[in-house]
Amino acid sequence: MDGQDSDDPKQSTADMTAFVQNLLQQMQSSRIDELESSINDLRTEMGVEGSPSPSTGPGPKPEDPKSPVDTA
Repeated sequence: MDGQDSDDPKQSTADMTAFVQNLLQQMQSSRIDELESSINDLRTEMGVEGSPSPSTGPGPKPEDPKSPVDTA
């Protein structure tokens, strides 16, 4: 041990928490970038590179389901 932890365990815990949160944010950002790249590659393969992305384009409203009318 280097003795760094024995000075203030609360500070050490706070430092570790900040480190882990930063690491998780970097990993999440990296994963999102990879997924966006994969989606764009697939869209290009399908020939729809000019269409808007699903997250920005208009789509069906989830609160407006198209359910059949009950005639019974």
